[in-house]
Amino acid sequence: MIRTWRDRLPPSAAALPVGRSRRATGLRREELAELAGVSVDYIVRLEQGRATTPSAQVVASLARALQLTVAERDHLYRLANLIPPADGAISDHIPPGVHRVLSRLGDVAVAVFAADWQLIWWNRSWAALLGDPSSAPPRLRNFARERFPVGADPRLAQWPVIERDGDVADVAVVSDLRRATGRFPQDARLAALIHELNTGNERFAELWAMGTVAAHREDHKTIEHPSVGPVMVDCDVLTDGDSEFKIVIMTPEPGSEDETKLRLAVVAGPPVTTSG
Repeated sequence: MIRTWRDRLPPSAAALPVGRSRRATGLRREELAELAGVSVDYIVRLEQGRATTPSAQVVASLARALQLTVAERDHLYRLANLIPPADGAISDHIPPGVHRVLSRLGDVAVAVFAADWQLIWWNRSWAALLGDPSSAPPRLRNFARERFPVGADPRLAQWPVIERDGDVADVAVVSDLRRATGRFPQDARLAALIHELNTGNERFAELWAMGTVAAHREDHKTIEHPSVGPVMVDCDVLTDGDSEFKIVIMTPEPGSEDETKLRLAVVAGPPVTTSG
């Protein structure tokens, strides 16, 4: 089935370039591997039936990369002898219609977060502006962890990001997580995240005790980009409805120097970071 789903998905739907010499009408194995965060060899073994026990995380990544419908996603889980996500659980599955919209946003820096602020998708412009999130382990790609780190949690933004009002942003993220507990009261991942932040970060525990319920909708940020210098952007958060996805869009003022800087960053690609 993976081969069939791969063949039907045009590269343009996944925001991939289409060259003139391209023979495949769908995704190449290496393209699917990159989108799903697995090796090409593993894709080959899955398609040939030699890998029969993928983890739930791999199945979820493949479903997102292949832009499967909910029914197709659930079928893929069952083929892997896994139980599909329950209706009351937070979903990491981005519907094909949302994928189509995202792929048509051009060079706009955009990412998609689940209801618990788990990062589940980003485009090339996002990686160029903030750094490539793939350098962090998938479990730790969470914006709430970014705001309220526990121990040595890796950062999603690989260089400084300055908000207009950091305290307001902190309150908004905590309030939004509390709102998610009302929508997904039985979700184990959300409960584990809140417990970990509540016991490991004093600032989070202080704000959580306030009991505020709200949604994080907009902000203004300055990204201290290492190659092009500071880039000022508006940050707007859209939600998709029942799944409570957060589509985060960062845009500079049209015609500004910041817009030029962002374009330069996208052309250059994400800077290579090195550890000291």
